[in-house]
Amino acid sequence: MNRLTVNHHQMGGLPCIRGLRIPVATVVNMIADGMTPDEVVAELPPLELEDVAAALRFAADTVSDREILLQPSA
Repeated sequence: MNRLTVNHHQMGGLPCIRGLRIPVATVVNMIADGMTPDEVVAELPPLELEDVAAALRFAADTVSDREILLQPSA
């Protein structure tokens, strides 16, 4: 997780990639919208594939630490 930073004076304190003004949520949303990690890196040139992996790892860790209420399945 050394690729992720939080600075309360940048991007409203959102977790970002390596101090850049690229929030983790932006990267995760791009993947969720169907982009591949290579496409994300091409779209946001300062990023590296390791940054995308760190963002996804952070998102997975974040939701695994919370109880999320979902609709029960049939």
